[in-house]
Amino acid sequence: MLVLSSPSGAGKTTLARALLQAESGIDMSVSVTTRPKRPGEVEGKDYIFVSQEEFSKLRDKGDLLEWALVFDYSYGTPRAPVEHALKAGCDTLFDIDWQGAENLTKTAPKDLVTIFVLPPSAEALETRLKGRAQDSPEVVKRRMAGASNELQHWDEYDYVVINSDVEESLRELRAILAAERLKRDRRTGLEEFVRDIQKKL
Repeated sequence: MLVLSSPSGAGKTTLARALLQAESGIDMSVSVTTRPKRPGEVEGKDYIFVSQEEFSKLRDKGDLLEWALVFDYSYGTPRAPVEHALKAGCDTLFDIDWQGAENLTKTAPKDLVTIFVLPPSAEALETRLKGRAQDSPEVVKRRMAGASNELQHWDEYDYVVINSDVEESLRELRAILAAERLKRDRRTGLEEFVRDIQKKL
């Protein structure tokens, strides 16, 4: 499970999409959320949009790997698709906040890699948030305040990427993914492979 977190507007969603296009063997975890659909978002691809009542039922039944309340809306990761993907040997990419990452650290610490995406500056973050033209000035102000809180958790992550250039940041993400896939305990069938070599020596 590869987690990307960042303050709103730092570019993690852009990077997540770029990584999915560049790499095979990795799928996006589609979160469940109670927030309204934004223009251009596709049900089941960007998010699964549900009511608060539906969300509460999923949470209470244990059908969510993690969940969090962000800017008055609930977000969570459905358990079944992620567990199915991992059993099939496919990596899963998460675009979640620090609360979700913290919850996953508790439930699946061995199969988790976390990356925090930083903006190049506070000014760049504000410019990106205002440039979205999807949120009111009040929401932008709240997101800027939320960014300060989010930034307090950067040092809880395995890796940090400063997203001043999308192409360079993508190269860094791909390097992290490659290195983590090559870790000894993640290489399925490696013990049998080594034993087979030893038998023939």
